Amino acid sequence: MFTKVTTKYDREIVASLAREIWTEHYAPIIGKEQVAYMLDHFQSEQALAEQIKAGYCYFIIEDADQVVGYVGIQLKDEELFLSKLYVKYDKRGQGYGRKAVHYCEKIAKGKGLKKIVLTVNKHNYSSIKAYEAIGFKNCGSVIQEIGGGFVMDDYNMEKII
Repeated sequence: MFTKVTTKYDREIVASLAREIWTEHYAPIIGKEQVAYMLDHFQSEQALAEQIKAGYCYFIIEDADQVVGYVGIQLKDEELFLSKLYVKYDKRGQGYGRKAVHYCEKIAKGKGLKKIVLTVNKHNYSSIKAYEAIGFKNCGSVIQEIGGGFVMDDYNMEKII
């Protein structure tokens, strides 16, 4: 169900998924211009290659040989940072997100980490609700400049494992 991204072809799959999912999901929340900027700077094949070189791990979520989403993580000193968790629109609500978080928990526990942390846009109500339903707690807010005149206006969330 989870395939580690290791090749350029894998990165191209993730970049394509990002374009599809982000355009559909985030354009109404943050606008088309910010989505385009973030895709180009953070989710292009080249950006993914640089992130992986810097220590991030990406996984393609598959079910019955069908690609349904992807996950991006970074192992830090005492926690696992869940950087990305995206599922295609027509596959949401079917447990893929929950399975992805459980997969991340397994990785974190295997590394002796005690919590998973993430950031989520303050207006991404469906995702906030989903994270809370699987045990994440809101730990406050953060506004982060990302370049191009854009900011990420997020909540920090964490789950103790």
